[in-house]
Amino acid sequence: MIPSKQHHLNVFAITDPGSQGRINEDSYQISSFTISEDDDTPVLVAVIADGIGGHKAGEIASKIAVATIISAIAESDGSDPTWILKSALLEANHSITAESAEDDSHRGMGSTVVCALVIDQALYIATLGDSRIYLIRDQIVQQLNVDHTWVQEALDSGVINEEEARNHPRRHLIRSYLGSADPIKPDLRLYLDFNENQEQAKANQGLPLIPGDQLLLCTDGLTDLVANEEFLEILESGGSEDERLGKLVDLANLRGGHDNITIILLQSPDTELFEEEED
Repeated sequence: MIPSKQHHLNVFAITDPGSQGRINEDSYQISSFTISEDDDTPVLVAVIADGIGGHKAGEIASKIAVATIISAIAESDGSDPTWILKSALLEANHSITAESAEDDSHRGMGSTVVCALVIDQALYIATLGDSRIYLIRDQIVQQLNVDHTWVQEALDSGVINEEEARNHPRRHLIRSYLGSADPIKPDLRLYLDFNENQEQAKANQGLPLIPGDQLLLCTDGLTDLVANEEFLEILESGGSEDERLGKLVDLANLRGGHDNITIILLQSPDTELFEEEED
């Protein structure tokens, strides 16, 4: 792909260490490309990684994850987006485990990841861990991925209910993440309705974005403390988008801010407004 300085979606981002004096082990990057010199189709990649491991090792793992994924996508030809995402996450996993094996102080480090790849107006996602991506459309907030946690497995099997899950002592026990000693399977499901089966969710890849759509990618430092309906309320409040993201961070910190908080907001431009401005 060819690097581009211009994003074809509106892009906003914020990261904050939280209010507990923690090292910020979150990393993120947003990059834009065109397919090739002969194909100017716009491409945008947004990645957030939440590091796991003490002594700054989590910070290193998340940086490796983001850099490796962006690089792998940049070197692709864009022809098979889900395969590109899967390969990029597998490569990031290899890079983290290799670094962990070489340096004892980095042993056991890992990272969650949430990745959005938008080719023209088609959305593809890949995730591991408990970082999330939401679609906000027509004043409805839809979580597109599922958490890879003990709590999510317990919910799926009916062992616990939603109310029990909110404050369960195992809610941060992650089952799958980059750098894991167990083989990973990048999650390529994109849920528009959690009643869909896995094959239906995979078939949703390439979801066409429409004018006014918003994609919110974030770490669990936000979702542990701020509810989905509050996302919508704050994103529709006054002020600029940067100010609104600041309000989300402030609310999480007001409620304890026990973890790092990172948010990326992508907006599909309102075509009608854009055309009116050009006229």
